[in-house]
Amino acid sequence: MAKPKKAGPDRHDILAELRRREMTLTALAKLHGRNPASFRHIWTRPNAINEAIIAEFLGRPVEEIFPDRYPKKTTRILSHEYLAESTARREAA
Repeated sequence: MAKPKKAGPDRHDILAELRRREMTLTALAKLHGRNPASFRHIWTRPNAINEAIIAEFLGRPVEEIFPDRYPKKTTRILSHEYLAESTARREAA
């Protein structure tokens, strides 16, 4: 079964846009004093600072470029659904 396509540009679209503007990930990293290797790993390892630099250069919001990573989700120790479910079980017992 095929995975559903994510909304937003894929890595090739982003790289193509950078190259149209005569920029590479390595040059963008050096321009901002960042490690170029961290920019090469942007596709597999989230890095908010580098993502923001790329989005700023492209003039688009970070949420539009990396939709699967934003909005940031916070981890909850106990979700509301679980709390309601466990309370119902205790009352039934």
